[in-house]
Parts: sequence; C-alpha cells; structure tokens
Amino acid sequence: MATVADILNFMESLAPAHMAEDWDKIGLNCGHKNQKVKKILVALDPFPHVCQEAIDMGADLLLTHHPLIWEPGFVTDETTQGQCILTLTENKIAHISAHTNLDCAPGGVNDTLANALGMTDVKVIAPKGTDSHGNNWGLLRMGNVEPQPLSTFTSKVKNALQCDGLRFVDGGKPVCRVAVGGGACGSELKSAANAGCDTFVTSDVKYNQFWEAKELGVNLIDAGHFHTENPVCAVLAKKLAVAFPDTEIRLSEIHRDCIKYC
Repeated sequence: MATVADILNFMESLAPAHMAEDWDKIGLNCGHKNQKVKKILVALDPFPHVCQEAIDMGADLLLTHHPLIWEPGFVTDETTQGQCILTLTENKIAHISAHTNLDCAPGGVNDTLANALGMTDVKVIAPKGTDSHGNNWGLLRMGNVEPQPLSTFTSKVKNALQCDGLRFVDGGKPVCRVAVGGGACGSELKSAANAGCDTFVTSDVKYNQFWEAKELGVNLIDAGHFHTENPVCAVLAKKLAVAFPDTEIRLSEIHRDCIKYC
C-alpha cells in the first residue's frame, strides 16, 4: 500500500521542488510521511468545503495545486487557514501541494492549459532549465493556433475552459501566436510580447495591465484564476491512478469557481 512519502516522491518526479519559487509552500503541508494512503482527493484548492469532501470520501490524502499554508501564524479556528489545518489533522488527512513547481514543470499547469486551447508547436518562453529528461521548464508557454479573429478565439477559450465570462482587451491583431500563463501571470505580459505573441491568456489581470497590452498591441485575455488552472487537476488524477492502481483517486466533484457574472 502506498504511503504519503510515496506520493511525495511521485510528485517530485512530475514537478521537482527546485522548480518552485522560494516563497512557495509546496510539498507536505500537514500529515505524517509514513501514513498509509488508500484514498486521495485531488482539487485545485484546500478550502473548507473541499476538506469536508475529503472527510466524506474517507480520504487519507488531499492533493491540491494551491497550498494549505500561506503564512506562518497560530493554528486556531479563528482563521480559515487554521480551520482547514485543524479539520484535516483531526481527521488524519495529510495534505500535499504542488504549486509554482507544477506551473513550471513540463506537463504541468501551463502545458495543460495550452493543450486545452488547442495550441500546437508549444514551447517554453524563457526556459529556466531542463528536467531529467532534457525538457525545458519555465513558467509561460507559447504556441500556434489557426489564424482567426479575436472574437472567434475568445469564444473558443470560453468554451474550452467552461468559463462563465472573460475580460479582454483587443490589441488590434488577429490571433495566431498565443502565450498562456495559468493563474495570476499578468506581470508576464512583456515576456509574452517579447516572444512575438499576439495574444496572451492568463488571469487576475490588473487595470493598468490591460492598458499596457493595448499599447503593446497584444490581445490580453483574462479567463479567470480557477478556469486557467483547474484543468491540471484532472491530469494529475489520471497520472496518480496509473502510478498507484491500488489507490482510489477522486477528482473533486464540488469545487467550482465562486466568481459569477451578470
């Protein structure tokens, strides 16, 4: 039977810790490494309703993209972070996070996003290094799509990621060369522009970043933090199921984006 340590080692093979930002809280956020793991719940976030879902399914491990612990402090029920930590530990559920390392890793968040949008000839923008297989790794991806009007591409993004809505600015060009950065990557706009991309899909874009994109002549699309990152959860669940066939792997059935549009 697999242990938490076995899952950690497997995640290290997919998204090595050295690919993470220094500030990130990746890896084992709570729990015992020698704990046996019969059931795993995979989700984007370790929020209270997801922790309860892990309890309801009898999970031994919750594996999420976003960390359980962001800042050090007291673990009490007076904060949401504290409540989640207490909920998991009291129910003997370990928690593992693969965050910025999974953003950068080959086959991780941004390769999954590029694949979901039907991009071809996908490459890493500004690689930070190569992995053990010789593949480039880094944050952003760029690739090609069939030349099309921005209105056509925004519709495809909305459908592919199942978004309720998008925010975007028209850079004045048809869509052909696309950069993607799941989550809050608006600050990487110039990297996308310098790589020769006419379109950049990301999320959590600030007001001034939309104006900067317009001035740079780049179509900038904000497809939402949840929707640009959540597709990797299904990929992770499938990889875990192959690696650990005797362990029940379940993708969260209740976690959804809380942001609504009218």
